[in-house]
Amino acid sequence: MAFKNQKVIIAGGTSGIGLATALMFADQSASTVVTGRDLLKLKAAEQLGLPAFQVDSTSPAQLDNFFSNIGIVNHLVIALGSNKGLGNFKELDLDNIRKGFEEKYWSHLNTIKAALPYMVSTNGSITLLTAITGTAKIPGTSGIGAVNGALEIMVPILAKELHPLRINAVSPGIVDTPWWDFLSAETKKETFADYAAHIPLGRVAQPEDIASAILFLAANTYVTGKVLVCDGGMA
Repeated sequence: MAFKNQKVIIAGGTSGIGLATALMFADQSASTVVTGRDLLKLKAAEQLGLPAFQVDSTSPAQLDNFFSNIGIVNHLVIALGSNKGLGNFKELDLDNIRKGFEEKYWSHLNTIKAALPYMVSTNGSITLLTAITGTAKIPGTSGIGAVNGALEIMVPILAKELHPLRINAVSPGIVDTPWWDFLSAETKKETFADYAAHIPLGRVAQPEDIASAILFLAANTYVTGKVLVCDGGMA
């Protein structure tokens, strides 16, 4: 049990990859806490045995209050997402990209800043959740790709600045999570089938596939400054 008696915070841990990661840490005997904004999702996480706190990660004040009450943290996972910034640039509203940066990029940075005074530096870790759009150069993803790419650029720099605290990121490909709920059920099924036909492993990922990569980065005390691509060979 690599995480026994260690405190793990999953920002955005009430659904999808964040929730799968929280449950996996808990199974490894970690003291696991999740945050989110949606009260219904927070209550559902609590029913699964996870302490859950309502925190808006766009608010530095709420984050400061949360971490001051939580105290010492061994591992922080930031699984905050956004679907803003999708679409071909010619038709894309630039305010939509700005919202994407606010919801994901700045929320990640706000969370790191607030957590740093409480992070255990020796064998402690921070793991960000980016996405393959940051590097895949897929048409229609210039905006959302810019958000994820901006986070990934910071990872090796922060690893040098903040050592011995380890900083890494996981970059997923196509994952079957509620992120895709802006599509109808039938359209999502067709979209996943189309992607699966072009992914070497022949399927889209499940949240647990990405969660296990996150746990690897948190557990391995000799990996820092890396972006681990977990995309089934898609790229």
